[in-house]
Parts: sequence; structure tokens; C-alpha cells
Amino acid sequence: MTSLDWLLLSVLLYIGAAFGSLLFYKQESIATKLSGLVGAAAGVAGVIAALPTLLSGDVIVKSVYSPFYFSDFVIRLDPLSAFMLMVISLLVVATSIYSISYMKEYFNKGAWAMGFFMNSFIASMVALVVCDNAFYFIVFFEMMSLASYFLVIAEQNEKGVRAGLQYFLIAHAGSVLIMIAFYILYRETGSLNFADFANAQLTDAQASAVFLLAFFGFGAKAGMITLHGWLPQAHPAAPSHASAMMSGVMVKIGVFGIIKVSIDFLGAELAWWGYLVLAFGCVSSVLGVLYALAEHDIKRLLAYHTVENVGIILIGVGIGMIGIAKDMPVLATLGLLGGLYHLLNHAVFKGLLFLGAGSIIYRVHTKDMEKMGGLAKLMPLTAIAFLIGTMAISALPPLNGFVSEWFIYQSLLTMSREGGVAMQSAAPIAVVMLAITGALACMCFVKVFGICFTGGARSEQATKATEVPLSMTFGTGSLALLCIVLGVASPWIAPVISGVSSALVDTQVLNVTQGMALIPSDPSQAILSTPVITIALGALFLVPIAILAIFKGPKLANRDGGDPWACGYGYENKMSVSAGGFTQPLRSMFAPLYRIRKQIDPAPLMAKSLASTTRGASSIEPQFDNKIILPTLGLVKRIGRWVGHLQFGDFRAYCMYIIIALLVLLFVPLNMGVS
Repeated sequence: MTSLDWLLLSVLLYIGAAFGSLLFYKQESIATKLSGLVGAAAGVAGVIAALPTLLSGDVIVKSVYSPFYFSDFVIRLDPLSAFMLMVISLLVVATSIYSISYMKEYFNKGAWAMGFFMNSFIASMVALVVCDNAFYFIVFFEMMSLASYFLVIAEQNEKGVRAGLQYFLIAHAGSVLIMIAFYILYRETGSLNFADFANAQLTDAQASAVFLLAFFGFGAKAGMITLHGWLPQAHPAAPSHASAMMSGVMVKIGVFGIIKVSIDFLGAELAWWGYLVLAFGCVSSVLGVLYALAEHDIKRLLAYHTVENVGIILIGVGIGMIGIAKDMPVLATLGLLGGLYHLLNHAVFKGLLFLGAGSIIYRVHTKDMEKMGGLAKLMPLTAIAFLIGTMAISALPPLNGFVSEWFIYQSLLTMSREGGVAMQSAAPIAVVMLAITGALACMCFVKVFGICFTGGARSEQATKATEVPLSMTFGTGSLALLCIVLGVASPWIAPVISGVSSALVDTQVLNVTQGMALIPSDPSQAILSTPVITIALGALFLVPIAILAIFKGPKLANRDGGDPWACGYGYENKMSVSAGGFTQPLRSMFAPLYRIRKQIDPAPLMAKSLASTTRGASSIEPQFDNKIILPTLGLVKRIGRWVGHLQFGDFRAYCMYIIIALLVLLFVPLNMGVS
């Protein structure tokens, strides 16, 4: 079977899983198992479809039947689309298996419908990243948005419906901007095919208009700052495995769109485009993590970290665009390598953290971290997997988040060393903001893990928690293992992603390895070996254990297992560190930035506009009835009453009417068109 055969099989399996879930709507246990297992099989097929193109760099283009005369249905599997297909498919395998047990929480609440929308959502994303035509791209983009909207409102409560409406408004506002950008390209090329878009001859003004429309349109889907308002509302409302897919993959469709238009179509011709992307990336990363620190709802906290990590990805993309505009292929490839590597890494560790949060909620039945605590002893497998996820998102070596951020740092150092004045000024600022982001992320996840898993239980439900079922531990465990592999095995993975970024820059594949070490093309600048770091950290971990085993004495006969020491006072649970208390100094220090959170969010303004439009329509509709419909109806009634007077019910009167009509026709000349 060819890659396209596996791709087709993957999409058909998603569609089969979706409609199979509908078929067994009266047997939700079968529906969820079918949805999960067939969805996982589809994910495996997607991985197999993507691998050959990723490893070889070959491009596969195939045109298939289109029912619309104005649009071709073209499938294109190139390194970038294969990379996105791989990211989607890897996360699907874990979330689909996880959902088999997790969806028991939604039995009798429409679990069968969630299976349908979840697989439809994934199928539309897969189709979107491989289609090479603007019309079908928009169709699949809208299918993705609509299916994910129904996942957001899955619980059908007021909060979920409100979050769904906000997401719907922002997503479709972005869609309108994307359609306008595509229309400009269509008007100049006379075609809807992406291959023709890439050859469009645009003026600088036209190209800039297309870039800005696409950047903010796709930026709304990516959840970058100022357009992020739907993220902390929608992700907590959706089921956790859906949140993992939305945060881990769907927001990356926005990044994919920005890369596709800015680099593939427009060639990143103007440097200020890259500076704009870089600036939004820096601000998104810092504000995203700051807002996450203030949250006590674990899923809202993780949603804000999506804003942060999308910002980090955009930093890499912005550097790549600057490098292309300045004809610096090494810088461009390094920046895109860091951005794409982080795109993959974020999908894995954010998927892991959302699934881990779902496991906690599955047992504790709350999203409030203040009501958790002490879960590491009761849910050890979940705790270990979650700890690996927190270390990965905090960019601690040798895990995957550290490697991708290292490449972004190296691209910024290259930019500051080899660029002009503007580049040498922008790069240090970006380095500082990325460093602040990393430090705050570490602080935030010390809070998350410490509050949720250590200390004493803060609620009755937390004391009764037990480990989650096997399929859920498999979902989190497989992603935790992948975090380790993507970090430790980076000397063998980075060249593959370097091939993707080199294809985007249209240059030779950049050498980023030297034996078991990573290099930013030049070993004199920096060198990193994650396998060596792993061995060293493992040895450091084993040394204290060995010392303890050799020199430890006998255990104390009577060990106190009671309450913690409270300086002579009676211990109370409220003495333990709380999520709010942990971040209170930071919230006071950055109070102005927290105050502007609502001011830069367009969602409240859009909601007010919708409410005003609804009120206006409600006031206009009666006016139409009162001014036009009702007066016309009254006139018809009056005419009817007048005509009714002519009906005497007397046969002689009707004969008289006929005679009068004949006389009129005889004496009034009428031109009947007969000569």
C-alpha cells in the first residue's frame, strides 16, 4: 500500500468510527469502545502514511474527482503536511484509547454523540492538512470548527454553552479573514489551487494585506494573545480527551495556516512580517504563562499554557520568516526547526497534561486544585506521568520541551550575531522574554504538581481517590514515554524535522547533528547531547540511593505518622500551601498585566455586539409587521367587506352584472393584438 492508500484508510476509519458511534446510540458502552478502538487504528494508519514522506522528503500530489466545476480536489502530501499528519495521528492514538474508559463519565449524557463529533473533528483536520485547494480547505476548516464547537458544549450547561458561543464567534470571525485572503489570491490567479497561489504575482501592498488577513485569521484559531479569549473558556468545558486534541493539535492548524500562507504562498518576502510574528510570539508566551499562574482551575491553567506555547512556536516561525526575507537560510531553517519541533513537543506534553488532568477529575470530580492534594500516593501511575509532563513543559533536560527551546535559543543567538541592527536589537529582547517564560513556567508547574499530588488531601473526594482504569493510564503513560523519547533521541529526530524546515526554506537540509550531539549547524556556537545528559542525570540519581543503601542505619522503632509539625500549634489543613497563596506575590507584582487581561480580549466586545444585534433585530421585526404587514392585511379586509356587499344571493342580480360587463366590453375599445 502507498502513503495515499494509508491516508485514505485513516480517513475512512475515522468516518466509520463516527457513524458507528451513531449506529450504537442506544448502547453507549459499545459506541465508546468502537469509537476509541477504531479511532486509534486510524491514528496508526495516519502515522504509517506520514512516515515515508517525512523520511524521504518526497512530495505526492494527486487530483481526485470534484463535484464542483469551479474547484479541483487536490491532495498534496509534502514534508509539512506529512509532519502535521504525524502530529495529529500520534496524539489520536493516545486520546482514543484513553477515551474508552474515560467516556463512562458521559454515559446517558450523549457519549455516543461525542464519539461522532470527536472522530468527525479529527477526520476534518487530517483532510485539511493534506488538501491543496482553497475551497476544500475552507470546507474542512469549517467542519473542524463546527465539530469542535459541539464538543465544547457537550455537557449542555450554561457555562459550556456560553464558552461554545464565544468560541464559535471568534473562530468564524477568523474564518472570514481567511476567506478574504484567499479571495485576493484567487482574484490575482484565477484559480483556487494552492500551487497557483504560490506563483501569484502580487504587489507588496497586496501581499501584505493577504499576510495580515491570514495572520490574524489563523491567529484566532491558534489562540495567540488578543485572540485567545475562547481558549480558557472552551478547553475546560470540553471532555478532557477532546481538550487534549483541541489544545495539542487544533490550535496548531492555526500555526500551519500562518506558515502555509506566509512562507509557502508569499515567500516571506518582507522582513517586517517576521518581526510582527516574533513580537506576537514573545508577548503571547509571557502573558500566557502569567495568566496561567493566577488560575486555580487546572484545565483553565493548562489552556493558558497553550497561549504560552503557541507564543514560543511563533517565535521560531517569526525567526524563520526573518531569515527567509534577509536571505539567511541557516537562520531561517534553525528558527523553523525550533518552531516545528516545539509544535510536536507541545502536542505531546500538553496532550499528556490534559489527559492527566482528566484522570484527576475522573476521580476527584472537581477542577479546583484547592480541593485536591495527596494524590501521588493514591494515583501513583498518573502522578509519575503527570510529573514527566510538567518537567517537559517546563523545558527541563533531557525531555523534549528542553530540546525544542534550545533550538529556538540557538536561532536567536545566530540572529543576534549575524544580523543587522534590527535583528541584533530584537534577538536579545526575545531571548529575555523566552527566559522569563521558562522561569515562570517552572514556577507554575511546581505549584500544579505540589498542590495536586503532594501534601495532604484537601477534600473528602481526594481521600477516596484511586488509580484510573488501564486504558487511561495507557493514554497518559504512552505520551509520557514519548516525551522522554523525543528528548533523549533528539539527535536522530531533529534531522527529520530539519528536513521539513529546509523544504520550507527551499535549501539543502541543514546538518544539526554531530554523532550523538545536536549542533546549530556550527559546533563552535553550541553543542548538546541529550543521551549524555540522560546518563549523567541517571548516575546522579543513583549515587544518593547507593550511599543511603550502604550507610543507612536501622529504622527508628516508633516513626510518627501523624500530622506535620506546626511549630507547636495544632495542625489544620488550611495551614498547608494553597494555589492562591503560592502565586500571590507574583499576582501583586504584575497586577497591571492582570488588569489588562480583559481589555485585550475581544470576546466580551463580540458578545456585546451580538446582544446589540439581537436587540436591534427584535425591535425591527415588529416594525415590519406593524408598518407593512398589518396595514396591508387591514386594506385587504376592507376591500373584502366592500366586495361582499355585491353578493346579494339573488340570481337576477348576477345576471345584471353579466349584462353590465358585456356592455362595457362592447363600447370600450380594447386592443387585443388582432389586426
